[in-house]
Amino acid sequence: MSYLTTPIYYVNDLPHVGHAYSTVLADALARWERLCGRPVRLVTGTDEHGAKVRRAAAEAGIAPATFADRTAGRFRATWDRLGIGYDEFVRTTSARHRETVTELLTRVYEAGHLRPGRYDGRYCVGCEAYATELVCAVHGRPTELVGEENWFFRLSEFARPLAEWFDRCPEAVRPAARRNEALGWLRRGLTDFSISRAGLDWGIPLPWEPSQVTYVWFDALGSYLTAAGWPAPEYSRWWPARHVIGKDILRFHAVYWPAILLAAELPLPERITVHGFLLQRGSKIAKSGERAVALDDLLDRFGPEGLRYHLLRDNPVGPDGEFSLASVEARYNADLANTLGNLLSRVTALVVSRCAGTGPAPDPSSPLAPAAARWAEAGAAGWSAGAPSEALAAAWRLVAATNSYLVSAQPWRSPAGSTEAATVLGDALEALRIVAVLAAPAVPETAGRIWRQIGLDGYAPRVPDDLAWGGYPGGVGVTRAAPLFPPARGRRTPAGRRGGIVPGCAPIRLPTPWTSWWPGPARWRRPGRAGCSASPARRRRASRPWPGCW
Repeated sequence: MSYLTTPIYYVNDLPHVGHAYSTVLADALARWERLCGRPVRLVTGTDEHGAKVRRAAAEAGIAPATFADRTAGRFRATWDRLGIGYDEFVRTTSARHRETVTELLTRVYEAGHLRPGRYDGRYCVGCEAYATELVCAVHGRPTELVGEENWFFRLSEFARPLAEWFDRCPEAVRPAARRNEALGWLRRGLTDFSISRAGLDWGIPLPWEPSQVTYVWFDALGSYLTAAGWPAPEYSRWWPARHVIGKDILRFHAVYWPAILLAAELPLPERITVHGFLLQRGSKIAKSGERAVALDDLLDRFGPEGLRYHLLRDNPVGPDGEFSLASVEARYNADLANTLGNLLSRVTALVVSRCAGTGPAPDPSSPLAPAAARWAEAGAAGWSAGAPSEALAAAWRLVAATNSYLVSAQPWRSPAGSTEAATVLGDALEALRIVAVLAAPAVPETAGRIWRQIGLDGYAPRVPDDLAWGGYPGGVGVTRAAPLFPPARGRRTPAGRRGGIVPGCAPIRLPTPWTSWWPGPARWRRPGRAGCSASPARRRRASRPWPGCW
């Protein structure tokens, strides 16, 4: 069984493409687990307490609870639109979560791991964390001076147990660079951190001192236990968790959270997968301002599956990735519209014209079979290693191999009903089936459309069996495929805007240069003359099928 979690997102603003990357990554990994036949629970949600949520509500002129309800609703609607198959959407303002956090705090307090103290220093409201810098490196905003009496977690006592955990479980934090970063904090020494605020009423009160409220660490991180069902004994069906997070919250998940679990005598996370930032012009994408990217605009323009594919294919887990609308469009057109979409269109059209719409079975000794075995193995290894970009690259290498096979065999030159055409097209249909299995965690709706188009309605594949060559049954009806992904075309930027593609806009029709359409002097344009738009030769050339489009 697998219990996967996304970060619990702050509701001080609307979801953006950075949030989408974390959530799509976790969803794709969960879908792969389901393909492997393993029970999976995927949890996402919203962190609704804290100073920055209260400030955002005050700026909007509404109560924090009302503000949280609205923004949490937007997150749910966006994840539903993106096809996120979450099993629970946890909210930190729920009564159930309050009970979980209260029990967690009580256990740690009674075990002697909390102490009163005073903090005087700087605080970043954006991170909801105490800081040493004058300007937050993540948010680029000045930190604030605060001084108050509150409660501290004795993190310094857990340096050795945490180090032992890292030694015992070298794969607990991945990739390796992020693990080394967490180990660096341990080597530099750990200091106790505050878990409460005295001047804030938007949070969960401490059970032993209600004038103080807890926030972030015990509150937001505790949501992972809430969704697992803790403190009921049944929580162990899912726990320990596998967290998917961004690198900006690595310290809190790889150091603070395991220490809290140790203090509560609970099992530590099974794995923490850490991805990098999405950057625009070298800086982290923001929720608002110049570096904001409207998620709804991206979904309108490229569709949920186009955006999901780009996020997973072009952003390897670990390093930062540069994000631009031009790169989304380029990947969408190259891989989805022109490569996969054209392959499905040409194969189904040929099956209709050469095999009377009945899909032939693949040849067990097909020359395409070794390539399919190689790339299916590589794709499965990529998904299992939590590397979607590698898995999708392998799937599209099989697409390329299938295209090359078709060009070499040229089934369009074989007469209708011929064995030669049936053999080649059966192999191509089998390759499409395997590609759809490999791509399903990233583009589940597209995979389903491919299976239905090649006659596998109701198909429910399981890995690894359905990655083996020979799974396509043959003898099933195949229909000519409609375009999987209509080509995406951008438009030029309006005056006053930065350069780039404006999402959700139709292309501007610019005047066509006369040199691109003028066929020559008038004496060349007599009907029937070569080069004239009315000539039989030109009409024949225009109607001649190109091998990539049938």
